Amino acid sequence: MNTFLYILFAILIFGVLIAVHELGHFLAARLCGVKVLEFSMGMGPLLWHRQAKSGTQISLRLLPIGGFCAMEGEDDESDDPAAFNNAAPWKRLIILAAGATMNFLLGLLLVIVCFSQVEAFTTPTITGFMDGCPYEGADGLMEGDTFYRINGERTYFSSDVGTYLARGGGDRADIVLIRDGHKVRLDDYPMTLREYTDPDTGEQTMKYGLYFGVKETGLLARMKYSWYCAMDFVRMVRLGLTDLITGAVGMKQMTGVVGIVDMMAQVGNQSPTVLDAILNIVYLAAFIAVNLAVMNLLPLPALDGGRIFFLLVTWLLERVFRRRIDPKYEGYVNTAGMVLLMGLMVYVMYNDIARIIFK
Repeated sequence: MNTFLYILFAILIFGVLIAVHELGHFLAARLCGVKVLEFSMGMGPLLWHRQAKSGTQISLRLLPIGGFCAMEGEDDESDDPAAFNNAAPWKRLIILAAGATMNFLLGLLLVIVCFSQVEAFTTPTITGFMDGCPYEGADGLMEGDTFYRINGERTYFSSDVGTYLARGGGDRADIVLIRDGHKVRLDDYPMTLREYTDPDTGEQTMKYGLYFGVKETGLLARMKYSWYCAMDFVRMVRLGLTDLITGAVGMKQMTGVVGIVDMMAQVGNQSPTVLDAILNIVYLAAFIAVNLAVMNLLPLPALDGGRIFFLLVTWLLERVFRRRIDPKYEGYVNTAGMVLLMGLMVYVMYNDIARIIFK
């Protein structure tokens, strides 16, 4: 496959991710008895449509870049008993959260597909120490210990150990181990990179001096580590947002649709075989699906999370003051949020294009 085909594949993946999100809203709306006016696969000019018995127009549109689920009373007041605005708050909550839920489940499914090809998983269980490693001992680390948490972060894979020791930003870490089925705490434990000789290459490398175990796969192992991977994706989004807020990374380092499509094309071209390329791109798509799920639930205007937040706030205020909040105010907030979101997307897209042109 050439670069052009990888780009088309990446664009198709984005379309599927967005369409699955809208499918979640559609299915939840139907289950909750809310009238859906139109469910569209794709955007732009109408290519085909059919009226379902429920009254929903099922549409296929020209541009494969997503879709939408238009519900009665979603953006304005409606007297229809089956309108979104007249549904019970818990039903509206389910409908709003269903899109992100579907994205997460799709991401988990894609990880399972990728991990079906994996022969073994590396675990954070210590199987040995390199020559000269100073951490071995009853009051430190022992063979058979499994890293459970490092500086408050759960460790799922052996790669997590180095990652979260490094994120601590110092020479000491708060570590929780599993030893003989019990948790052992090592608070403020000194862990620093040292120079060791790689036994395979003979080269000098900076390591912590630990060897980790490998777990052979089976159905249960694949399912467990797929779940661990999905949880790791969620954490990566959280840590990325934290780094952005604290200034550890800048706005120019953010990547949008253009940058991700370019990244997928690069991953495809750098893979040794077409099957490897497809699996690597699918794995990246899984991360993006989970990323979309988490980001969409943030309590920000124009996102489902913002609408859920507004729903909870208005429900609380209505219980306290016994008055219904005019939905037009939510519309104003969402409109302002959408304008800001579009501005951010344009800014990130500009940076992506500039990065690709001048790299």
